Amino acid sequence: MIIAKMNGCLSRILFVAFLALAVSKAHASVEIREITSAKGIKAWLVEDYTIPLVAVNFAFRGGSTQDPSGKEGLSNLMSGLFDEGAGPLDSDVFQEAIDDASAEMRFNASRDAMYGSVKFLADRGEEALALVRMAVNEPHFDDRPIERIRSQLVAGIKSRERDPQTRAAHKWVEELYGDHPYARRNRGTEQSLAEITSQDLKNAHRRTFARDNLSIGIVGAIDEESAKRALDQLFGDLPARADLAIVKDTQPLAGKQVHIEYELPQTSLRLAWPGIEREDPDFFAAYVMNYVLGGGSFSSWLYNEVREKRGLAYGVNSYLSNFDHASSLGINTATRSDRAAETLTIILGEVERMMVEGPTEKELEAAKKTIIGGYAVNNLDTSSSIASTLVELQLSDLGIDYIDRRSKLIGGVTLDQVKSVAGRLFSVEPSVMIVGPKPIDGE
Repeated sequence: MIIAKMNGCLSRILFVAFLALAVSKAHASVEIREITSAKGIKAWLVEDYTIPLVAVNFAFRGGSTQDPSGKEGLSNLMSGLFDEGAGPLDSDVFQEAIDDASAEMRFNASRDAMYGSVKFLADRGEEALALVRMAVNEPHFDDRPIERIRSQLVAGIKSRERDPQTRAAHKWVEELYGDHPYARRNRGTEQSLAEITSQDLKNAHRRTFARDNLSIGIVGAIDEESAKRALDQLFGDLPARADLAIVKDTQPLAGKQVHIEYELPQTSLRLAWPGIEREDPDFFAAYVMNYVLGGGSFSSWLYNEVREKRGLAYGVNSYLSNFDHASSLGINTATRSDRAAETLTIILGEVERMMVEGPTEKELEAAKKTIIGGYAVNNLDTSSSIASTLVELQLSDLGIDYIDRRSKLIGGVTLDQVKSVAGRLFSVEPSVMIVGPKPIDGE
C-alpha cells in the first residue's frame, strides 16, 4: 500500500506541479558517495543542485515475509499508518503539517522490505525531516486510523476477489511456493486483517525499524554535512538491531500443472521456471537471453512469433524475478481459448530454440545496446528514481560502483554464454497455469 495524502491546499498543489516540471530532466550520469553520520548511519548520496529539491528514500528489510501466520497483511496495513499520527501530532494535525511543509511522504511494504520516501524543497528541509523523524520513530497506530485504513484495505480485497485473474494469481503463488511466506497474500485477507491489533503493529515496528536493517539513498540539493545531520535526525534514535524472523531460501516448484476453469473471453497462460540469483556469474547472460526471448517487448522472439506472425495475443512477455529468498523466470500471455494449445506450443518452441540455437550475433548486439542505453532512462531520470535505485542497489549488495560496472558486464556477454544459461534455466519442465473456459487439448 502506498500512502500519499493531499488535502488540496494551494501550497501542496503548487509543490506537486513544481515537481512535475522540475524533475523531467534525465540524469546522464551520477556521482555516488557513501557517507557515514556521527552515529554510524551509512547512506549513498548524490549531490545535485540543478533544482532546489531533495529526495530521501529508505528501506528496512523485512516486509510481508515477517507477518505472523494468521495476521497476513500486517506490514501492508502498517505502511498506511505512518502519517496517521506520530509524535505529539494526531492524524489530522500530522497530515496538515505535511502539507504546510510542502512535502510528500510515502510508505509501502513489499515481500522483503518496508519502504519509505520523502521529497521536499531544500529550504523546507527542517520541517519535512522533523515530520519524517516522527513517522519513523514515533508512529501512533491509534485505533481509529487503524479501523479506517483496515476498512479501505478490506474493501479493496473484496473488490479484487471478484476478479478471476486475481484469484488465479493467488492460486499460482500457492502452487509455486507451497508453505513458504512468498505464498501468502501480501495484502492479507478479510479474516487476517481483522485479527491485527495496535500492539501487533507496534511489535512489528519495533522488530523491523532498526539501524542495522536500513538502506538509504539521498539525492538533491543537500551537501554532505547536512545529509549526515539528517541521517542522525531521522534514524539515529532507532534500535541498533532488528529482530527479524528467519526466512528460508526457496525456489518455485517446477513441473506443476494448474488449470483454473473460468468462463472468460480469453485463456491466460503463465509459465514459471526456477530463476537465477543476482550474484550468480551467469546473471547478465540470463538477463540478455531473457530480453531476446520475451523481455524486449516489440523486438522479442515471443512477440514476433505469437503476436506479429500469428495474431494470437495482444502481448506476451518473459521476465526474471529476484526476491531476497527466491528467483524465477516467467512467461505470461492471454489468447483466444480455442488457440490456447497452439499458443503454448509456440512459446515452448521458442524456449527450445533459445536453448538449441540461441540468438544471432545481430540480435545479441542489439539487445545489449538497448539494455545498456535504457538504464539511465528507466532508473536515473528523476531525483526520486535515483534515490530509489540507490536503495535497491544496496538491498541487492551490488556495490556502489555497480552503475559504472553494469555496462561492461552486459557488453561482455557472449553468444555461448547466452545459449549455456538458456540450457541451464530451461532444463526443467516449467510449471504452467491455464486460466480460461476450456482445458488445453490433451490435459
